Amino acid sequence: MRLSNFIVRDAIIPALSVTAAAGCDPATVAQVKEAVIHEMVSALRDAGHIHSEDVNEIVKAILRREQLGTTGIGRNIAIPHSRHPAVDRLIGTMALSRAGLPFDSLDGEVVYVFVLLISPHDRPGDHLRALEAVVRAMRNDEFVRRLRNCQTREEIWALLEGASPEW
Repeated sequence: MRLSNFIVRDAIIPALSVTAAAGCDPATVAQVKEAVIHEMVSALRDAGHIHSEDVNEIVKAILRREQLGTTGIGRNIAIPHSRHPAVDRLIGTMALSRAGLPFDSLDGEVVYVFVLLISPHDRPGDHLRALEAVVRAMRNDEFVRRLRNCQTREEIWALLEGASPEW
């Protein structure tokens, strides 16, 4: 599965508007997490892939998933995700933070690359394959370096489309 199979092109965020000071307290980290997730889910709404009335419930579902364990997987990457009945197929978006944001990552480092996934409850296989595809891509240091250097949605999309399926 390729990232371009489920990432919504028009929902890609080349520079998140969320900011935070380094070394912020746990309450602030929780606020940052919620703000990042809300901005990304809102981008999916703005791209026409989810309804406005579902945004807050999807954000809550993703935050509930975060309570089970952080999706900040380390190496400056986070993959917030959840299943939700508001979607009828796997969708996702990608966002970059230029300065890095605290996200309770496993390695304690800030996150620069966020990949958000939402899938329907009845498609757990798609959800797992997408997570696997994201992790595989993010293990490739060259791909991540090139991704972080992208400045526009179009540059990110071109990178995703040109990425090898093995990434």
